[in-house]
Amino acid sequence: MKAIAINGSPRKNWNTANLLKKSLEGAASIGAETELIHLYDLDFKGCSSCFACKKIESNLNGYCVMKDNLTDVLKTILSSDILIMGSPIYLGNITGEMKSFMERLIFANLSYDSAERTNFMGVIHSGFIYTMGLPHEMIESFGYKYIFENNKSYLQLLNGISEYIISADCYQFNDYSKYAASNFSEEHKAEIREKQFPIDCQNAFKLGEKLALYVSNQSITN
Repeated sequence: MKAIAINGSPRKNWNTANLLKKSLEGAASIGAETELIHLYDLDFKGCSSCFACKKIESNLNGYCVMKDNLTDVLKTILSSDILIMGSPIYLGNITGEMKSFMERLIFANLSYDSAERTNFMGVIHSGFIYTMGLPHEMIESFGYKYIFENNKSYLQLLNGISEYIISADCYQFNDYSKYAASNFSEEHKAEIREKQFPIDCQNAFKLGEKLALYVSNQSITN
């Protein structure tokens, strides 16, 4: 059982990355081999709309034809059992790197020729971890649920279950006094960091654990 986590944040040791690490710990507790990949370490682009993956005589089998640092990563993911993605919310959406990654992963497996809308022959169970500075009570009014559900529907094209968790009101800086950020209360952020973020870490662990259990139970059934 292989679990891959994809960090769509430029930070390797902050909110998103730490939650992804917890999710991999959860998967590992059920026996999964784990790997964490940082998108900002890679040199790649989003879909170029070449449609090579849609040609009738294509033998790409769900792999994007573009060759760059993402090529081998996609091969690893498409042969794995669990995919857990994480991204902060920037300007109302996932990061550009994460969006480009999703284009390359999903579009090559999106069918233009069947009612099932997928060409993928395997099963990958997936999770998405979203982090943001916005408080939980404002998520609905900002329309983020549509983004989360839309990404979930695309990830379900990988034929597995797909779930997501949200870590909101996140601590943004190590020292708020160094930044022009008076719209945010450092005291409030610190309180959330102390009380809520450990709960978010537990939820991330449970997400990885749950996805791994699905894989494990499927193996027993089969």
